[in-house]
Amino acid sequence: VQLQASGGGLVQAGGSLRVSCAASEYILNNYNAGWFRQTPGKEREFVAAIRWNNNNTYYGDSVKGRFTISRDNAKNTVYLQMNSLKPEDTAVYYCAAGYSLRSIEDGRGYAFWGQGTLVTVSS
Repeated sequence: VQLQASGGGLVQAGGSLRVSCAASEYILNNYNAGWFRQTPGKEREFVAAIRWNNNNTYYGDSVKGRFTISRDNAKNTVYLQMNSLKPEDTAVYYCAAGYSLRSIEDGRGYAFWGQGTLVTVSS
């Protein structure tokens, strides 16, 4: 398994949660890492990404200012810290890794995907 997401759960609106993505050392050191989310009946949505070479970060408009992506190379893990959660953040969150000429927000540019972790935000 190349990517393993964990940390999802149930949280009240306004609360915080951190999801993690354990990756192989090779992937973390050579590919961009991203988080996407999806709810039934909706298209996959870009959440956040971090570049492998300079740690530049990118966020979807709906999560800017509330979510933070980071990575710990020593632990081979990428994190998504989610604050001020809203019911509309409820989704299965997927971590991904890849590198392509596509926009970093384009899921088609990611070759490796984790299994997803469910985040439920209650109102």
